[in-house]
Amino acid sequence: MLVYPPGTQLSEEALATEFGISRSPLRKALKILEADGLLQSQQGVGTLVTDVDLDELEQVYQLRMELNELTGRLSPAELTEALRQVFDNVRQRADALRRSPNYKDFARLNIDFFHAFQQLSENRPLRDLSEKLFYQTCRIWLTLIPDAELQREVGIFCGEIEEISDAVAMRDIEAAALIRRAHLSMGFKRLRGKGRKT
Repeated sequence: MLVYPPGTQLSEEALATEFGISRSPLRKALKILEADGLLQSQQGVGTLVTDVDLDELEQVYQLRMELNELTGRLSPAELTEALRQVFDNVRQRADALRRSPNYKDFARLNIDFFHAFQQLSENRPLRDLSEKLFYQTCRIWLTLIPDAELQREVGIFCGEIEEISDAVAMRDIEAAALIRRAHLSMGFKRLRGKGRKT
């Protein structure tokens, strides 16, 4: 959520105090984040939040698009009333965000919607890989969206949530997966455009 922007040098002592944990679990968490490409340890420098390379990122987005499509085909979940309620709740939050756009709520909703979407497949390896790739890319939007475009990007994202929620309500996971893939593709094209301007 860009609490720590790219390039930030992290202090283990400060993080342990902030989160109220000892150094051992903190170091394990930092190792996981480093393995996911979100942090980089440098001898003599410390732990840094990594920056984004849009050319390298393109391959990650291509894989994410394919994985999203597979969500509709590999071990689709049973669409229970509880799962439909999860999407209804996310949709209500999207409506509130559309009325009052801000970066923090946008980032939080993006993460929560991803986890809701993950519930549409019961294929554990697919979910695990999708989650790793998601967290490599989700923070990027906030670094590239200028204030003047926030409302537009929020509107596009809320539209995606509405379309996918409609597909879930109709018990069509395959359609939900295809919608997600299409929005991810269009989002990356917009992301590359913003990256070229900066």
